[in-house]
Amino acid sequence: MSLNFGFFKTSLRIICANRLAATGALIILLFVLLALAAPTMMRLHLLGDPNQLNLNGLDKDGMPRSPGHGYLLGSDNLGRDVLSRVIYGARVSLLVGVASMLTATLIGVTVGLLSGLYGGKLDLALMRFTEMNLTIPSILLAMAFTSLIGDNGRIMHLHPAALPWHFLDVTLKRGLLSVFLVIGFVSWPGMARIVRAQVLGVKEREFVLAARALGASHWRLIWRHLLPNILPTVIVLAAMTTANTILLEAGLGYLGIGVPPPAPDWGTMITEGQPYFATAPHLVIVPGVAIVLTVLAFNVLGQGLQEQMGPRQRP
Repeated sequence: MSLNFGFFKTSLRIICANRLAATGALIILLFVLLALAAPTMMRLHLLGDPNQLNLNGLDKDGMPRSPGHGYLLGSDNLGRDVLSRVIYGARVSLLVGVASMLTATLIGVTVGLLSGLYGGKLDLALMRFTEMNLTIPSILLAMAFTSLIGDNGRIMHLHPAALPWHFLDVTLKRGLLSVFLVIGFVSWPGMARIVRAQVLGVKEREFVLAARALGASHWRLIWRHLLPNILPTVIVLAAMTTANTILLEAGLGYLGIGVPPPAPDWGTMITEGQPYFATAPHLVIVPGVAIVLTVLAFNVLGQGLQEQMGPRQRP
């Protein structure tokens, strides 16, 4: 427990020591607190139900109400509270973004470590596979993976007669799980290349060479020497990757292949508000500002952490 407390204490000190990191962390903390407090705020009638259709949310012409007319940030085309949907949308975006980041980090760090440590044919195969993934834009690759999920909400698979390995005939419902897995699986290549480069540098240092000479196994080298020394880089990459995964999740929602309705999603909100942009621009501006602030906050946090932790990685 003391080690965990010391880690968080050190992390907090590093963040507070840099203005960029502190600014990004404060914005992220604000969104996290709003997302966590959303159900309580709704029970206290401080927020409306984000999915409840309300005729009072429309004017006499059946158009969305602008901000300040009974709704702090206005209403949408179905009379739903935009503020409530944006706050509940933060729950979706942050959850998918962080889960996708963890998935991408696990894959990227594993591939980078194995490639950099073992080298040879394994390094060649892993890096060629990584570069192949880098040649395809993430949004196109995510769309391709998402298209594997059929209209019935399950992954399309071969007929059992054509698939002798029945244990591979799995299904996956369309939803948060499938979205963050898809985004995670397309977001790891950049991290893998950077981790590999870090490992190639660290494994030639004297303390690693000494551990090798003493007979340390590859797993011991990874856990005791390589991972602790590349951890600052991984943390910075994780923060910036979260910004990318949140942006990618919003992009999938905008295209209509993200988290399925009625779950509030910032990208979906922009799509639904586009036809009303001329008369109700808040339907596009409000979720757009939420996306920009969140992505900017994670990028600023990552840049600040890089400034604070970067000099420590110099030999």
